Amino acid sequence: MLKVGDFVPEFVLASDKGEVKSSDLLGKRYVLYFYPKDDTSGCTVEACSFRDNLPKFESINVPVYGVSADDLKAHAKFSAKHGLNFTLLSDPDHTMIEAFGAWVEKSMYGRKYMGIQRSTFVIARNGQVEQVWEKVKPDGHAEAVYTWLNSSQAEDRQDEMEYRTEAPKPKTKAKVAKKK
Repeated sequence: MLKVGDFVPEFVLASDKGEVKSSDLLGKRYVLYFYPKDDTSGCTVEACSFRDNLPKFESINVPVYGVSADDLKAHAKFSAKHGLNFTLLSDPDHTMIEAFGAWVEKSMYGRKYMGIQRSTFVIARNGQVEQVWEKVKPDGHAEAVYTWLNSSQAEDRQDEMEYRTEAPKPKTKAKVAKKK
C-alpha cells in the first residue's frame, strides 16, 4: 500500500469521460478511492456518499475519482442507476490497483482469494500521497475525507508536500483499459 509521502505511479485509465492521466492531474489535489465492485451494497453506500458530498469537495476544488476493476459498461450502468456525479475509472487489468497496493489477499468463510481492499488516497498537487485510509468502512467515509481535507493537519501536510516537487521515476505504469 502506498504511504503518505510516496509519489503516485503514472497512470492512464479509461472513464466514461475519456482517459484520465496522472500527468494531467499534477497541480491539483484530488481523491482516489478504490472499491471492490460496482453495484454491491457497501460500494453503493460509499459511492452514494461521495455523490451526496461532491458539492463540498467541489467547493474546495478537490475532484473525486472512484477506481475498480469493473469495465466501462458496468461503470456506466452503476453511475446511471445511482446518479453518480463523479468519474469512475476502469482498471480491469489491476495495474493501477496493484501499484497503489489495493489488490490484496482477502478471506471469506475460510476461502482465500485476491480482491480490492476498500481504500482512499488524497493526492497532493505535486503528485505525492497526502493521506491514506485503509480497510475503509463505507458509512460516513466521504464525510470523514472531506473533514480531513479541511483540517489543520491537512493544511500542514499540504504545506509540507509543496516543498517536494520532483518525483522519482515510477516503477510501474498503469495502462489504459480497453473499451469492451
